Amino acid sequence: MTTSREHILAAINHQQTGKVPVDLGSTPSSGISAIAYSNLLKHLGRTDLPVLVYDVVQQLAQPDLSILDHFGIDVLDIGRTFNDQASDWIPTTLANGAQAFYPKSFQPTKLSDGSFVTYDDDGQRILSRMPIGATFFDQTYFPYVDGYPDSFENLDTEMGRIMWARDVHSPWDHAGEDDFWQRLREKTLKLRQNTDKALLVVCGCNLFEWGTFLRRMDNFLMDLMCDPENVEKLLDQLLIRHLATLKKVCHAVGDIVDIIRFGDDLGMSSGPFMDVDTYRYLFKPRHKILCNYVKTHSKMHTYIHSCGSISLLMPDMIEAGIEIFNPVQTNAYLMQPDFLKKEFGQQCTFWGGGIETVGTLNVGNPAQIRKQVLERLGIFSKRGGFVFNTVHNILPDVPPENIVAMFEAVKEFNSKSDN
Repeated sequence: MTTSREHILAAINHQQTGKVPVDLGSTPSSGISAIAYSNLLKHLGRTDLPVLVYDVVQQLAQPDLSILDHFGIDVLDIGRTFNDQASDWIPTTLANGAQAFYPKSFQPTKLSDGSFVTYDDDGQRILSRMPIGATFFDQTYFPYVDGYPDSFENLDTEMGRIMWARDVHSPWDHAGEDDFWQRLREKTLKLRQNTDKALLVVCGCNLFEWGTFLRRMDNFLMDLMCDPENVEKLLDQLLIRHLATLKKVCHAVGDIVDIIRFGDDLGMSSGPFMDVDTYRYLFKPRHKILCNYVKTHSKMHTYIHSCGSISLLMPDMIEAGIEIFNPVQTNAYLMQPDFLKKEFGQQCTFWGGGIETVGTLNVGNPAQIRKQVLERLGIFSKRGGFVFNTVHNILPDVPPENIVAMFEAVKEFNSKSDN
């Protein structure tokens, strides 16, 4: 009998096994809103399970293993092996009034207007904010907003103030602990021994995005055209740090984890944030260095999360060593499923694009959801190279019956012997 891990690896290797593998929650871009998850648990009669908000910035839940098994999920994030005790969590209330839990390290301040903020260590500077009624935090502090520093000697400190790093999800919320790397290996070994699911490690290594986190989006986009010298200096500093992290990741778990996930949102709905030549000059060589390091020092497959329209960049990203693309934003320019499969289907794996999160999953009825899921599976799954997942995370407004209908359609497709 083929295991979940074998199904995932077969898909990456463009082999068909009779089952399209499925993801839910293995990354912070293939997961589920804590509100949607809370509603799903009620729908399934599983209110005995806690709602653990493992990604506090995006307010994403960590699905319980029993829920993943219920829906036939084939891959796990090794970060779930941390914060595995009840004492690691503190109670909170979600925007819709549902009860949930935050990691105990995350304790935002509620202001008089009902919004939540996080402060720097000195309590003077607001770093992020979640307005009243909102369902995720927004970055409010951009350290280089007024210009690049003369020296990057304080880069680590400033990166540590950015919400994506300061309030990072597991396992990286423990990365500063003395025994972290030893514990990461021990916990991952134990997980691998106790599951037949594929294992994935989320490892950031963002380049373009860190520029936007530090300079703010508007400034950094102008920098790409008007100040490439400082952009290169920053990217080289980031690369030094990313390679140092990759060295530790590959040493700790590179022989026991199947997939490593990078992140770098390079696209808008109308096209890439930059022209192809700019990507080739500034980012492709550095993506290639990161991918080469992984391939040389581990057995992990390379996966990148990039929202938006990136098909114009994909040939170069594939040449740089990217094997897997997520979330496959199929409603963006030149990102239609049949086009992507025809142009790139045998050169990479699509991890996502199985259903529109906005416009179908959230407002469609079960029949419409079934129709789109079966259509997408029919296109993407031919000759392998596909892992079923939604286009990005399942959002708070998605009805639980629609989530169930989605997975039932996947099960229906996989039950056919000719897949």
